Amino acid sequence: MSDAVIRIEGLSKSYQTSAGLFPALKDVNLVIEKGEFVAIMGPSGSGKSTFMNILGCLDAPTLGSYTLDGRAVASLDSDELAGLRNRTIGFVFQGFNLLPRMSLRDNVALPLIYAGIALAERQKRAHEMLARVGLDAKALSLPNQISGGQQQRVAIARALVSHPRLLLADEPTGNLDSHTSIEIMKLFEALNAEGITIVLVTHETDIAQHAQRQVHFYDGSIISDQATPVRGTA
Repeated sequence: MSDAVIRIEGLSKSYQTSAGLFPALKDVNLVIEKGEFVAIMGPSGSGKSTFMNILGCLDAPTLGSYTLDGRAVASLDSDELAGLRNRTIGFVFQGFNLLPRMSLRDNVALPLIYAGIALAERQKRAHEMLARVGLDAKALSLPNQISGGQQQRVAIARALVSHPRLLLADEPTGNLDSHTSIEIMKLFEALNAEGITIVLVTHETDIAQHAQRQVHFYDGSIISDQATPVRGTA
């Protein structure tokens, strides 16, 4: 039996603009199984960001269905949707989105406040996640006291603190230099090896090379879906 974390069938998304209806996504079908590491690629305007917003339950399709971790997303009310999103998904963005006046520990613990977790347990879990990304010694530092690569590690720790099954990463290396980008991608590979499903949006082929599978969007449609070629092969 399939253990799909994501199942998309006949999904389309249109937006009303001053020039008329704009089809951002057109009849998209995609299944992502538990434990996969998938790169979503495509040029600007191809629909990949719209698609990621729908995967993250931040937007809804115009047509089609989205099943997340066995739940039909369209059938959920706002509270059920928020609960599913908080339990199942961790988000990592290009901008680190850390609160500047909060310590790294408190930034990481933030999602647990919304989950109703007590203070001591929040701090314990935050320290564990910071240790996982190699930054527990800086737990009480502020974001402006660490490098950009370290800030992205904190953002990843925050995404992991709720123990999600799925990690959604939107251009997570876009603000980083090449050396730091490789370090972050090695961290993603390690997390994937532990069983976390990862879907990553990138326009960089060298970043996509770290995923096991590459899905290319163009003009709102999937034009290719294939295993990542082994480095050094055509």
